[in-house]
Amino acid sequence: MVLWHHAYGRSVRRAPWGSMKAIFFDVDFTLIYPGPRFAAEGYRSFGERHGLSVDTDRFDDAVKAASQELEVDDDARYRPERFVRFGRRVIEEMGGRGPGLEACAREIYEEWAVCEHFALYEDVKPALRRLHARGLLLGLISNTHRCLDAFQSHFALHPFISGAVSSSTQGFMKPHPSIFETALSALGVAADEAMMVGDSLSHDVAGARQLGMGAVLLDRERTGRVVTSQPEVPVIASLADLPAVIAER
Repeated sequence: MVLWHHAYGRSVRRAPWGSMKAIFFDVDFTLIYPGPRFAAEGYRSFGERHGLSVDTDRFDDAVKAASQELEVDDDARYRPERFVRFGRRVIEEMGGRGPGLEACAREIYEEWAVCEHFALYEDVKPALRRLHARGLLLGLISNTHRCLDAFQSHFALHPFISGAVSSSTQGFMKPHPSIFETALSALGVAADEAMMVGDSLSHDVAGARQLGMGAVLLDRERTGRVVTSQPEVPVIASLADLPAVIAER
């Protein structure tokens, strides 16, 4: 979904920092995180509805194994099968076998788009409010089939977000340059006037940097990740740290 709209209250906003005009955010695991529906017991329930028995103790390892399915596909076009394959792999790694496997995986894919299954990180609204007040345009760029308009409504983000682009309607997934170019063009900013913030080195950081955008890696789990290939890319553990990073540019 590609949505561009004026955010509210822009008349009281101050001038933005330096040459920075726009900040784009990833959505999943940057602004929101999955609730119980997508935890071990949630996957057990998915399996049960389709006649599949799974071992919840294997959930963490199953997710790690399945995550590889999202990285190995060289086709940058958005294809639901990529994500259906992820859900199928999780169930299989948890021991699920049977004729209901495909239907189960597709249900997992469809349910991932439901906003009620997710929660907003506590640092999101304070950070967006502060950045918006400084005159920055804020946007979303997400590899998703979730309706980003519904997402903004559900989490009351419309006052801060000027626009959003999803890979399912734009056609290409991050890190393909096309999805970033769409976002930049629609917001009317140049690459060197914008920054991408997200939790993925390959999708968010690499995708933005190839166009000359600024980038910030969000490491919420404090794993100590660093961008060794691009040491100029800051790493933060909370969006509360973002204004300071922008001010230093």
